[in-house]
Amino acid sequence: MIKHTFGMAALVLACAGAVTVLPVNTARAAEDAGEAHVSCDMTYSLSGWSLIYKHAEGHGVVTCDNGQHAKVKITVVGGGLTAGKYHIDNGKGEISHVRGIQDVYGEYVQAGAEAGVVKSAQAQVLTKGTTSLALSGTGSGVNLGISVGKFTISPR
Repeated sequence: MIKHTFGMAALVLACAGAVTVLPVNTARAAEDAGEAHVSCDMTYSLSGWSLIYKHAEGHGVVTCDNGQHAKVKITVVGGGLTAGKYHIDNGKGEISHVRGIQDVYGEYVQAGAEAGVVKSAQAQVLTKGTTSLALSGTGSGVNLGISVGKFTISPR
């Protein structure tokens, strides 16, 4: 049973990885080509739940290598075959291919698979046009399933 569950989770992660690399706005991608050279890091905390519908909220701080920084609000909504409740503390994010902190804000496409009991882990790459957001973090909770949705970063 456990072997089957982990095999299914690996398959779901592989499928989700294929979905997360699709650009959301190709017109913006063409406009930004060659102009985005700032990198930003984000530290965050996030807690949420899912039962077919997925919802999570959190906060964080974005710091860019051009000296800009901001406190941010994070919202995650979506749906899929998911169930659980989780909390991520001290998560880390790397945001690449932006011109400045204003390009960090907005909605990122999210698709992923979750599997955790007591100790939860999160690792995924999200996209918004040519901007990429790589997230990683650990926490606690119980969560299992696959989902798609949007990950929104806004000023706090």
